[in-house]
Amino acid sequence: MLGPVPFDVIVCPRLPPLFGNTVTGRWPSLVPGAGVYRTNAGTLTSRVATMKLTIERAALLKALSHVQSVVERRTTIPILSSVLLRASAGRLALSATDMDLEIVERVPSQIEQDGRTTAPAHTLYDIVRKLREGAQIEIEASGERNAMVLRSGRSTFTLQSLPPEDYPVMAGGELPHNFALSASELRTLIDRTRFAISTEETRYYLNGIYLHVTKNEGVPVIRAVATDGHRLARVELVLPEGAAAMPGVIIPRKTVLELRKLVDESQEEVQVALSETKVRFAIGEAALTSKLIDGTFPDYDRVIPSNNDKILEVDTKSFAEAVDRVSTISTEKSRAVKLAIENGGLRVSATSPENGSAEEELEVRYLASPLEIGFNSRYLLDITEQIDGEGAQFVMSDAGSPTIVRDSADASALYVLMPMRV
Repeated sequence: MLGPVPFDVIVCPRLPPLFGNTVTGRWPSLVPGAGVYRTNAGTLTSRVATMKLTIERAALLKALSHVQSVVERRTTIPILSSVLLRASAGRLALSATDMDLEIVERVPSQIEQDGRTTAPAHTLYDIVRKLREGAQIEIEASGERNAMVLRSGRSTFTLQSLPPEDYPVMAGGELPHNFALSASELRTLIDRTRFAISTEETRYYLNGIYLHVTKNEGVPVIRAVATDGHRLARVELVLPEGAAAMPGVIIPRKTVLELRKLVDESQEEVQVALSETKVRFAIGEAALTSKLIDGTFPDYDRVIPSNNDKILEVDTKSFAEAVDRVSTISTEKSRAVKLAIENGGLRVSATSPENGSAEEELEVRYLASPLEIGFNSRYLLDITEQIDGEGAQFVMSDAGSPTIVRDSADASALYVLMPMRV
């Protein structure tokens, strides 16, 4: 249930057959370099290029890899299966939308004729991906024939186009709150929280990352939180300049995943602009604009225990490897492992009526009374993957209460995990 940001949508009319001969119904053949199309019936018809450009394969492929993943595989609106291409001022701009999320990425190209067209997004991506490395790609569009021709080397592809004027554009609006984050900071916020985003549609307000401003021991911070009811992830950064007055917003799961792809290998600064209903991330030549989830994120502080007194310290790598090995035995449905903890020792075990049993012992630091507690092994591994330091700290109370997990060397992240009965 996303915020009510309108789109201007025009459903395109049914297209005529591509290059079809209205008299014979036969298909034409392209005469290379002649500037005309020749039908099988022998009639010459002039071709008017509405867009023409040349671009490097690597640049186009990178942009298409970002853009095409926004496009839904199944949609009832044909134009939403396409990518919009606009050529001008030495740049090719590629746009895609699913009505809730819009991405625009610009790449350098040699423009011979300014213009715009559309092409099937996934098909175009697959074509470019399969072309040889280092190839030059020529793209030409003919508005009269609703077609786009792509040439590279000896390969020629003709793709059906829908009218570019029918392509929906996300409505504008004020984005009064503006600040910047480094790409590495944004990666940290996403990576340490996205695994806990809920996929349960009935609780739609949990289907994203809650980004908001708060204080930690009097210090202003920007905090990202995600939870699915079984686990919670919370990470924070020093509040960036310009973010102090921003409202708390819930960024949808799909937006989070697409944003992560954009910052994957980048070292550039990310410009963030948002309102109560929409957010835009601009990085380099790409801009991602999204509606926000229209809902209220729950008071997550209530589920973070404050009276846990049993502290277990483990070597992160050894612990994760032991859990991974032992969980091979556990049933696929529960994925349960049991931790039996006593002074200086930890035994990780799992049992399954179908597969048998497994256990592994580890040396740990633990000074409290003995405790047996069960967890979903997948949830444990998701958390340990985000701990960069050598040590992880588990702060527990009993076998039925939430456990806090921290990176011993990094206080900016905190995880809460509900135990299981085993």
